[in-house]
Amino acid sequence: MDFKKEVANKISQLVDMELEKVMELIEIPPQANMGDYAFPCFQLAKTMRKAPNMIAADLAGKFTPDHVVGRVESAGGYLNFFVNKAEFIKSVLSEVITKGKDFGTSEEGKGKTVLVEFSSPNIAKPFHIGHLVNTLTGSAIEKIYRHLGYETQRLNHIGDYGTNFGKQIAAFKHWGNEEALEKEPINELLRVYIKFHEEVEKDPSLEDEARLLFKKLEDGDPEMMGLWQRFRDLSIVEFKKLYQEFNIEFDSYNGESFYTDKMGEVVQMLRDKGLLVESNGAQIVDLEKFGMPPCLILKSDGATIYATRDLAAALYRYRTYNFHKCLYVVGNTQALHFKQIFTVLKQMGFDWSDDMSFVGTSLVKFADRKLATRSGDIIYAKGVLDEAAEKTLEIVEAKNSNLANKADVAKKVGMGAVAYTILKNNKDKDIIFSWEDILSFEGDSGPYVQYTCVRGRSVLRKAGEMPAAVDYSKLITDEEFTLVKLLDGFKAALKEAANRCEPFVITRQVTEIAKAYNKFYNSHPIMNAEADLKAARLHLTKSVCSVIETGLNMIGIEVPENM
Repeated sequence: MDFKKEVANKISQLVDMELEKVMELIEIPPQANMGDYAFPCFQLAKTMRKAPNMIAADLAGKFTPDHVVGRVESAGGYLNFFVNKAEFIKSVLSEVITKGKDFGTSEEGKGKTVLVEFSSPNIAKPFHIGHLVNTLTGSAIEKIYRHLGYETQRLNHIGDYGTNFGKQIAAFKHWGNEEALEKEPINELLRVYIKFHEEVEKDPSLEDEARLLFKKLEDGDPEMMGLWQRFRDLSIVEFKKLYQEFNIEFDSYNGESFYTDKMGEVVQMLRDKGLLVESNGAQIVDLEKFGMPPCLILKSDGATIYATRDLAAALYRYRTYNFHKCLYVVGNTQALHFKQIFTVLKQMGFDWSDDMSFVGTSLVKFADRKLATRSGDIIYAKGVLDEAAEKTLEIVEAKNSNLANKADVAKKVGMGAVAYTILKNNKDKDIIFSWEDILSFEGDSGPYVQYTCVRGRSVLRKAGEMPAAVDYSKLITDEEFTLVKLLDGFKAALKEAANRCEPFVITRQVTEIAKAYNKFYNSHPIMNAEADLKAARLHLTKSVCSVIETGLNMIGIEVPENM
């Protein structure tokens, strides 16, 4: 039963207001003594010609206790609803137990397609921490939308095109090692690329050679195409290793190169609509009236750039998927670029550009270092994840040296700690990496939430077979009711997270559930309670584990069997 909707129905029948509007206005009070739902009467003052506090007082007297509402009180201009606790607890826990990992799913997205572009690393380059942020954020957003019934498409817009590939090919032809390429492709390709830039200082003719090789690649030269395809395939194999660690998959790896034969149409459209303007030999779209710098479409030598390819990609995606939403999950530094892209599409007459959104991700700060300093000090994702596993293993050794599969547990906890840190705050805040905080088993951390789930599972294992019959009316303490309210709140958290494209809403919700469960666990017996109460508390524990695990899986965190 949807208690909020039931309350809204009751209000809607008493006042002249549509159900959906009432649903929008209902609030969750900040304190338990203010009720479980609150309805502000201020918008009724004009039509009912009374002060909001008088309206609230009059309406409060018209409600009688039933299976939904226990009591209604007025406070100022608010109607405060206290649910029927016994029915609420029974309804929520029955739904969680019945639906399991599908708890919180809905039909709201039926027939609608949401595209999520995320990760998008450059081939032949190591996966840095910024790519990991984009990857985990985008994956979480996609999983949230999928849970709400939307058809989703996970798009990995690989950086696999541009003049730098002429340099990459030239570098490998001069200094590449076949054996090293097969063993560690990304490291070998990076090594020769760095070597190219060192050597070009001594021999500038290497730049001319690189341009010639890229021209051959553009013209479809078999040798150049073969090398490029090989570099691309090997890179994607390496990227997939990291994706698999977080149970992330993609529906498309169509990168920039996929759109090279689709850009001509876009350029011609811009020309036909009179939007292309020449500027210093280049072709641009003037966006001055929108308060933005011009959007470069063709360079003076006729070459295309990112914007041209992103415009072609947008057109292709709309024609292919007829999307409800298209989300671009990339670093905040790309905000202006995508604002330009969306504005150009709108100027081209494509109103569906209103359904495209830029989802900027945060900057990572490691102690006093940024992601990439001017000196080129880049923090790679693999290094961070390996260090997390190593440090976690030290903690596991100290806390539980007899634990089986310590290395596997340390890896899951370490990776979970990194994912949690990336997704625990809203995207406007920088991500601060401090190993002491990240790997803490207390408070707002991945290990804390994972451990809560492990603790709950341990209780369930000790209990053996779950009792089939359960009397939820035995759950009468404040701690139990608070916990059930938080479980029910997971459904609203899903919708809020989707609407805001903010996975931290889910992280926050599972953390609050974990805190509430630990408070309950430390205050009330489970295994030693009398039979009926024990059965009810075991079902509560199972529900907590189920919802926490569902939420953690959405944000890329796996729960180990033991910790």
